[in-house]
This record gives sequence, structure tokens and C-alpha cells, in this order.
Amino acid sequence: MIRIGVIGYGYWGPNLVRNFNGIEGANLVSVCDKNSGALKKVQTAYPHIETILDCNELLTSTDVDAVAIATPVFTHYELAKKALENGKHVFVEKPFTASVREAEELVELADKKNLTIMVDHTFLFTGAVQKIKELIDNGVLGKLYYFDSMRVNLGLFQHDINVIWDLAPHDFSIMDYVVDQSPVAVAATGTSHFNGKENIAFITVYFSNSLIGHFNVNWMSPVKVRNTLIGGDKKMLVWNDLDADEKIKIYDKGVEVTSRESIYDLLVSYRSGDVWIPRINQTEALKLEAEHFVDCVTNNKTPINDGNAGLRVVKILEATDKSLKMRGVTVTL
Repeated sequence: MIRIGVIGYGYWGPNLVRNFNGIEGANLVSVCDKNSGALKKVQTAYPHIETILDCNELLTSTDVDAVAIATPVFTHYELAKKALENGKHVFVEKPFTASVREAEELVELADKKNLTIMVDHTFLFTGAVQKIKELIDNGVLGKLYYFDSMRVNLGLFQHDINVIWDLAPHDFSIMDYVVDQSPVAVAATGTSHFNGKENIAFITVYFSNSLIGHFNVNWMSPVKVRNTLIGGDKKMLVWNDLDADEKIKIYDKGVEVTSRESIYDLLVSYRSGDVWIPRINQTEALKLEAEHFVDCVTNNKTPINDGNAGLRVVKILEATDKSLKMRGVTVTL
């Protein structure tokens, strides 16, 4: 039985507590938050769970085997490091850390102590992303041409990170999971209209072949959009995460190119076939993720969203920031 403590009961912490509480193989024993009002909510909803104001008490407790961290990103490194130093497995909210250096150090420390790190890339456990990976792995889409994502809404504005560090980790982690290639460079443009933190950005991710990724993240949109398009030489896919019934549609559409002796004789024909909507699992992603964490800790398995996966995402984020500061100059990964 893995004894788990949660640090942070603000925006995301209640979801972690709800899902870790009562799952097989785990015992949620403590919740820590520096806000006594938040802890009163825990006491009301979960009277059997211990509440703690000082996170150091939880991090050093011999009654806790693993810590789930749901705090601002600038606190992740120190909290995770102290947890690992005290022999505790770590589940940490995205993004993993505020820098590549911090992420590398935590991965190295976890390896040295034979402890598990899981980064909360919740979307990897959705039925939609699992289906997308299955389709790509089975060659249904064929050779991939592009990964195009739009994640926009009005707010929520953050005071400590920009829109890229807030929204893009979702899509970077999804791309990292479903695309069996490593990006080689990033270029980004964006701007801030209020507090010095960019609230709109456009990011291009390059791969070593013709595959290209593009990401539009925006806190200034009048509507909420969660769309991803993935194009291949066999089929094309549209994922609308806001559509409750038809999240994924597969289009038998594309182009077929033939060439004669010279480039001037290039022939392009267009293919348009059926559209089909695959069935996807509707189980709550965070519940599956929490179960995966407990299984990995119990059975010494490597999570699909381990520290190295979190590190790869932070590398893209850090490179994106560098490009942003240079107004779109391409930054090598």
C-alpha cells in the first residue's frame, strides 16, 4: 500500500486528492497547504485525511511514501528535490520544472535513488490521445506531415508564467507521446498586452524530416478552442476535445503525387474518401493516471510520462522562450 501526501489544495490539488483517495493500492494520508482555509475544505470533505500547514513536515514524514505536488511551477524543483532526498516518489504537476537544469538534476537524483518521477501530463491518459497513438503506431495515418494545434480561451491569466508555459505543455507532451521522432528546433513569436507575460504565442517545431508542428496558444480569444489536426500521407485526423460525442474524426483525404522526368511535370491528384469516428474510452484521465503512478511505484515500472518525458517538454519550453525573446529566431534543441 503506497501512502501518498498531496502538497497544494488550490486549483488542481482537489482533483488530485479526489482521484488518489480510495484507488486500489494507495492510501491518501496527508494534504498540505499554507492556506488554512483550504485545509478546512479538506477536513470537511475528507475528515479521515491529515491536514498540514508546513510542507516540510510532510516531505520528511516517515508515514509518506510518495508526494503529489500541485503548486506553482517555480516551487516544483525545491519541493521535488526535498521529496526525493527523503526517499519519496514524486508526482508533479506540469510543467515539470522552470528550467532544463532543474529537470535534469531531478531526473539524475531520482535515478540515483531508484525513485519514480511522474509528470502530470494528464492528456496522455485520455481516450482520445490513446486512440491517436494507436492509430499512428498502427500506420493508419501513414507518414506524418504535420501536427497542428490550437489551444485558446479568454484567461486564465497567470502572474508567474506566460501563456506558453501554461497551455503549451499539454500539446508538447501529446506530440512527444504520439510522434515517434524527436524535434530538432523551435521558432516562436508572441506578445504581452498587460503584465509583461506573453498572453498570445505562435510556435513552430521542426523535425529532421518534413514533419512540422505548429501551436497556437492564446489567453485572449473570445471563444474556447481545443483543436488538433494531424496529417499523414494515408489519412488525416481532427481532434476536437470540446466535442463530447465525436472527439476524433478520421478523414480518408490527402494528396497523391507522381512525377515524370522533370519537376515541371509534377502531377498532383487529390483523394477524398469516407470519414469515420472511432470509439474512445470515456474513463476520467486523471483517475487512470493516478492508477498508473501507483502501479509504477508498486511494481518498479517506468511511467509513460516519467521525468525524462517532462524534461523533453521543458527543453521545448525553454527553447521557445529563447526564440520569443529574439522575435522568432530559430533555436536548436
